[in-house]
Parts: sequence; structure tokens; C-alpha cells
Amino acid sequence: MRPSGRASDQLRDISLETAVSRYAEGSCLAKFGQTHVLCTASVEQGVPGWLKGQGRGWVTGEYGMLPRATHTRGRREAAQGKQSGRTQEIQRLIGRSLRSAVDLKALGDRTITLDCDVIQADGGTRTAAITGAWVALARACKYLVDEKVIKENPITGQVAAISCGVFEAAAVLDIDYAEDSNAEVDCNFVMAGDGRLIEVQATGEKRPFTDDEFAELIRLAKLGCGKLFELQRQAIA
Repeated sequence: MRPSGRASDQLRDISLETAVSRYAEGSCLAKFGQTHVLCTASVEQGVPGWLKGQGRGWVTGEYGMLPRATHTRGRREAAQGKQSGRTQEIQRLIGRSLRSAVDLKALGDRTITLDCDVIQADGGTRTAAITGAWVALARACKYLVDEKVIKENPITGQVAAISCGVFEAAAVLDIDYAEDSNAEVDCNFVMAGDGRLIEVQATGEKRPFTDDEFAELIRLAKLGCGKLFELQRQAIA
């Protein structure tokens, strides 16, 4: 029995609420159970220096946790003077994941920054961030087309992410903090809308895992992402 009482292949209650920011070109409040992440997409003219003159745009991500997103207050990273290794790793993951579904040439000489701010954390913050960031990105790109800033939508497909793990010898989908903190195996899957894998992070936290266990985790991830893709489509309709 999972601590939440969910079945092994059951997602948490998930919602993807759009237009939650007055000023951002695209926004989404992603709720995966008690994990809540505010994702905003901001469009700016110009690209990083190393991209100038290449005729294509850029999509990048930034990630952060509000001080009281967890049980105890964490210091703002700005107050500490540097980002943690975890923060840097996650925001690079967000950027890589979203760029896989964007035609950067169609975007033109522009940068879209996806800011993912964790309001409340209960496991799976990076996967909620990626899933919500795609919705924010899609809405920002639609805005650019509607405003005739660009001629064609640069979005080439969907991107969603989900966590899976082995908890008490059973493979489970969409793990929350109670499971994540005690998982034998912990995985994050980023998938394209056609079912192909974009990135996989898989770690034997307490022991090595078998091919059969990994195959079951992939099966669960595809099942979960299939449901997330449907929610994304509903959110941007």
C-alpha cells in the first residue's frame, strides 16, 4: 500500500491552470497533488552572444524554490550569493527538455525564458516544472503568432515529464515526498508527445535495479505521460 493510498499506476490529482500571470506572454500553474509550480514564459528580443548571427532563437529555463516551499524555511539562493548544484542541474534539464520541441529557426532572433518557481514541494518538482513549462511555452508561442510577431508556430511537439520509482519492492508512478525519500529506485522520465524518450534520470538509491524493473518503470512513465499530454492539450485549447 502506498502512503497516499493510490494504485501503483495512479497519478496524483493534477491540474494545469493557464493565464495565471497578468504580464507573462504565457503562464501555467502546475499542480501535481501537493506540489505546486508556477511556470511563466517571457519573450525577449535577442539571443545569447554565442548565437548571434545564426538566424535562430533560444529557449532556456530557470528554477527556484520559494523559502517556505518545504516543511522548514530555506534561505533564498540570492541571499547566499550562488545557486546550488541541484538548482543549476534542474534548470538545465528544463531548458534541454523544452528545446527538443521547438523549431529555433522559426522562433527567430528571440529568447524565451521559462521561469519555474516552486510554491509548494511534495516530490516531483522538476517533472511538474517541465510539464507546466511546456504549457506556458505553447501559450507564449501562440501569442507571438496571434500578434503577428512570427509567421508560424515554432512548437514541434509536446513535452511532459513524470517521476517513477520502486517503493517497498513495487514499481509506482508519480512518487510524492513520502515515497521519494524512501525509494529503492528513483527515476525521472521526460517524454515527447509521440512516446519517444527525451531524457531519463534513473538511480538505484538503495540497491541496483533489474532490466525487468526498469522496463516496468518505463511502462508506467509512458502511461502517466499519456495522461499528462491530454491535460496539456486541454489546457491550451
